[in-house]
Formats: sequence, structure tokens, C-alpha cells
Amino acid sequence: MSDPIPRTFLLVDTERFSDRDDVQQAYLRRMLYDVVDRTLLAAGIDQTLRLRADRGDAVMELIDPHVPLNILLRALLTEFPAQLRAVNRMAAASAQIRLRVVLATGIVMIDEHDGWVGTDLNEACRLLDGEPLRAALRERTDDYALCVSQSVHAGIVRHNHTGIPSEEFREITMPSKNGPLQAWLYGALPSGTAPQPVTAPASTDPPRGPRGAGAGAVTAGEGRPDAPGIRFQGVNDGFVAGHIEGNAVRADVVHGDIIFGDRR
Repeated sequence: MSDPIPRTFLLVDTERFSDRDDVQQAYLRRMLYDVVDRTLLAAGIDQTLRLRADRGDAVMELIDPHVPLNILLRALLTEFPAQLRAVNRMAAASAQIRLRVVLATGIVMIDEHDGWVGTDLNEACRLLDGEPLRAALRERTDDYALCVSQSVHAGIVRHNHTGIPSEEFREITMPSKNGPLQAWLYGALPSGTAPQPVTAPASTDPPRGPRGAGAGAVTAGEGRPDAPGIRFQGVNDGFVAGHIEGNAVRADVVHGDIIFGDRR
């Protein structure tokens, strides 16, 4: 078993592969390999930077993490559909190939049988087999549907790199036997899929004191030893506040004397 190593995962699966006869399946496999190989070569990823696992109707690629992820994703958004259109243009209706694609990143180990082991890879496979991605491809006139993992979205998509329009990705939840997985679908959501709620980021502003208090802290029960009250520390509406003498502040009326320090 190898040490855990970081890799980019590219997974591609063929829709309705088992519905075809043996001759058609053999043709679809050739087309699958052609589309994937040409796309990766267009992204500058040759055989020395990738390791392939054949899954019959699908292919999995482990790609060297030094390959820029934005270049690979841009190729999947442009070169991949172009190559797919080219092979389908020359194919009979019964031999049209339609593909589901997942791009993810994570840690994997390779065992003595050249098998791949890793939770991150398992989750990528569940994204590929998930119903939201299958439904998206069924409902589209395009011949492919792509989703990326949360890590790819956070590291690449949301930054709007050239050729990667972040506004075209929609957050989805993929059910799995180990719990829901978050991912991002390129293009329209399939019917019946509710958009994910947008969660506002938590405020980092410090809590505000009573009206009239600015950035200064307010501490109850502090003041001069001979006149306990409420002590202000810091700048308050342009003043450096000393303290408020008295027992309480009620209905915006200060009961007692207010003593301020120097004006700033």
C-alpha cells in the first residue's frame, strides 16, 4: 500500500451503457476513451501525469496535483463538449454517447494490486452515481452533465478564473449511504431540485453598546470609587468618556451627572 497521496480525480461514466448490444458497447468505449484522451491532451496532461482505471462503461483518472486545476476544469467546460459533439456528429442515433462527469480532489492510496483506496475517491464515485447528476443529464439536450466537488468549487470555481463562470454552477446535495454530499452542478438544476439556501456569513463586527456608544466597551458597576456607575472605555461619539455617575439609564434619560474626558 502506498502512502496517502493527493490527487485530482476525473470520473466519466456513460449513460444507458447496458441498454446497448455488445457491438455498440465496444464502440461507445472507444469513443469514451477518445473524448477523455483528447480533452486531457488539450489541457497539457499527458500519460506521465495521469493514472487510469477502466470501469467498463466508465473511466477514472488520477491526475498529478501539480496540474493546474483551473486549466483542467476549463478544458472540461470547453474542449470536452466539443470533442463529444464531434464524435456524436458522425455516429448513428443508436450509437450516440452521453456522459456524466465529476471533478474532485482528495487523498488516495494505491495498493499492491493497483487498486485505489480512499474516502475522498469513494465520495467522488457517489457524486458520479448520484441521482441529481443522472437527472440533469436526462433532462438536457447537451450530451454531458458535469459536477464538481465542494473542494474544487471552493478552490477554483468561486474565484471566477478565466473561462470558468462561477454563476453557472448551482449547489446541490447528493444523497449517499454515508450521508448527504455537497457538490456543484454546472448548468440548470434538474426539475424537482430545490435551490440550496444561501447562508449569510456570520458578522465579524463587535457588539454595539447602548445608543451613543461607539467602539468603546461598556461595563456595568464600574466608575469612580466614590460614585459607582457605568464606565465607558474608548471613543464614544467623538468623546473619550470617563464615566456616568448615577444609578441607571432609563428611557434614554441619564439619571446622574455625565463626566467626559478630552474631546477627540
